[in-house]
Amino acid sequence: MGLSLLSDQEGTLTFDEHGFYLCCRMDTVAKALEEVLTAALAQGCLTVGVYEAAKSLNVDPDNVVLCILAADGEDVQDVALQIHFTLIQAFCCENDINILRVNNTRLLAELLGGGGGGGGAGKQTGGSTEPLDLHCVLVTSPPSSSWKDPALSKVNRFCRESRCMDQWVPIINLPER
Repeated sequence: MGLSLLSDQEGTLTFDEHGFYLCCRMDTVAKALEEVLTAALAQGCLTVGVYEAAKSLNVDPDNVVLCILAADGEDVQDVALQIHFTLIQAFCCENDINILRVNNTRLLAELLGGGGGGGGAGKQTGGSTEPLDLHCVLVTSPPSSSWKDPALSKVNRFCRESRCMDQWVPIINLPER
């Protein structure tokens, strides 16, 4: 049996082979992820940093709707960071939290308002701005209501479909801004 490419209502390509159905292309998911992060930032529903994320996951994992792990090429050599990623991934899998991996922390910083040149996002420490640890970003539900975001639904659907194809932590390439 061959592969067939189809087009669905959203105009994205779908992949159909032996019952597998992949409805979102990477660029569509990357744009949806941008929308999710922008909305979550505006609503104050982001937890940024490996240690902050670990604390948040420990306290209230049911409130987390998405986990984003970000690493650049040089981060692959950071053994401590890779151990943190492994532990966070295991916890998220055990608690049914969708996970994505992003391969560019600079683009993630720009998306979250930090820019690549040291301005914007960061912690104030004694007169200087320390850059945020963007290696792990959690998106949490707003406290006041249940979040019904079509972009979040698209990202979550992509994560579920990736798991069905044994890709537990799909990698997303954020588009240049």
